[in-house]
Amino acid sequence: GGMHMLKGKVAIVTGGTRGIGLAIVEKFLENHAAVALAGSRQETADKAVAQLRERYPDAQIMGIAPDLSDTAAVEAAFQQVKEAFGHLDILVNNAGISQRDSLYNYDPADFEKIINLNVNAVFRCTQSAAKIMKEQGGGVILNTSSMVSLYGQPAGCGYPASKFAVNGLTKSLARELGKDNIRVNAVAPGVIRTDMVAALPEEMVQRIASTIPLGRMGEPEDIANAFLFLASDMASYITGAILSVDGATIS
Repeated sequence: GGMHMLKGKVAIVTGGTRGIGLAIVEKFLENHAAVALAGSRQETADKAVAQLRERYPDAQIMGIAPDLSDTAAVEAAFQQVKEAFGHLDILVNNAGISQRDSLYNYDPADFEKIINLNVNAVFRCTQSAAKIMKEQGGGVILNTSSMVSLYGQPAGCGYPASKFAVNGLTKSLARELGKDNIRVNAVAPGVIRTDMVAALPEEMVQRIASTIPLGRMGEPEDIANAFLFLASDMASYITGAILSVDGATIS
């Protein structure tokens, strides 16, 4: 439904072309934010924007695709958003990759790739956004963490390592940036029904769901709702929080 929780706000969402990121973009648009969605390639960003424009004809929306490993490219893209929409109030660091190799055949290059996108890019985007936000008197930075940031996982050590790092950035920057009126929080999703899950056989999905106390996987919208709340003024005294949205899943 169309609420107005982010009316007049401008948001950037990285990894915004599909899955949880796209659900966040939709939720923000429904709540009257102007949104710049960042994709890994300009054409995927543009395609997502075109589809969203059909569904939200009045929305202010644009697609960007900076190389998140390039500080100058990130800064330029964020400035471009600020110039297009007038300010920057919300950054969602959602771009990320996961990996499940065992330690013994884990390619060190893959480990570095995960840390580069899941941690270094979050640092870069956050630094660029915070500079803009400080200057204008405040803002909100939100990070996508994971339930594995609380428990680890039995294979693919790089992914939980990266999400523990995201939690560390979240808690530390909340303390550092509070004086600049910048709130920093993270959402830690559990098992969410995205494209990855859609590819699994139904009986496997049932088996996973049966281990979750709420008896179902989460939907992307469940995660988007948490981001909406944390981005909004309803959460004006919440910072440094890692909000689990996982149906009480135990790893």
